[in-house]
Amino acid sequence: MDGYLLIDKASGFTSFDVIAKLRGILKMKKLGHTGTLDPNATGLLVVLCGSGTKAVPLLEHHTKTYEAELLLGRATDTGDIWGEVTEEKTLPSSLSEKEVEEIILSFLGEQMQTPPMYSAKKMNGQKLYDLARQGKTVERKPVSIHISELVITKMDLPRVEFTVTCSAGTYIRTLCTDIGEKLGLPACMSALRRTRVGAFRIEDALTLEKIQELQELDHLDEAICPIDQLFTEYAALKTTEKSDRFLQNGACIEEGEYLRLDSLGDTEKYRMYFSNGSFAGLYHRVPGKGLIPFKMMLTNQ
Repeated sequence: MDGYLLIDKASGFTSFDVIAKLRGILKMKKLGHTGTLDPNATGLLVVLCGSGTKAVPLLEHHTKTYEAELLLGRATDTGDIWGEVTEEKTLPSSLSEKEVEEIILSFLGEQMQTPPMYSAKKMNGQKLYDLARQGKTVERKPVSIHISELVITKMDLPRVEFTVTCSAGTYIRTLCTDIGEKLGLPACMSALRRTRVGAFRIEDALTLEKIQELQELDHLDEAICPIDQLFTEYAALKTTEKSDRFLQNGACIEEGEYLRLDSLGDTEKYRMYFSNGSFAGLYHRVPGKGLIPFKMMLTNQ
């Protein structure tokens, strides 16, 4: 089975738990995902199957959208409500909703963010959360992130619900603690749900229970999407029978007998298909040379 699944992860499962359960349901080992979700977070997890796992490096940088809740007045060691409380403070009576809104919206745009210790980010080959559980704290370099959308959907202090669209590598827990710091208050994240990863949306995702049900009914084809649909932003190009052997070997397709670049328009990247319609992989054009492969994902022809 080659392709991808959109999973609506339940609270209490790690992303690894989801992969482990799917291995049992699908009876296959070659699975991967495009971005970790915290155990207590819910929402969209894009899972790649079989040859689809080759696409993981190409999808890790997709923008993501979350629904989150900020709790002001409490800080924890993990940056979320499930950690050990490290500080509590009553909100000052002078704090207005307008002031909170202005501070939250000030985080729109480019900024630097320091990854939290309780995260899957690696330093010197070790995941930060493994070090944190050992009681260790290491210096982390701030990284550049971008928040393109930030909308407050409900405010009932000390809680604020909001949606945020951000670049890959953005930690919403850290965003919450940074908002609190700017307000002069301890703060943490009290809820998180991922609703979008790139072009994929939570409305199209299925629960693990639904995947299990489809498997038992022998209808898994209703859930697993073809690999090439991960790259619909690339133009599709089918080769001739003469060119099939180049695709089969992951070779360049030179301009001339097998390719005319002037017939391809201005597009730079392509989803390449064999003459029979089977997906082969991704190519990009190089003037004077033709089409060059940069990721082959051969499926059964």
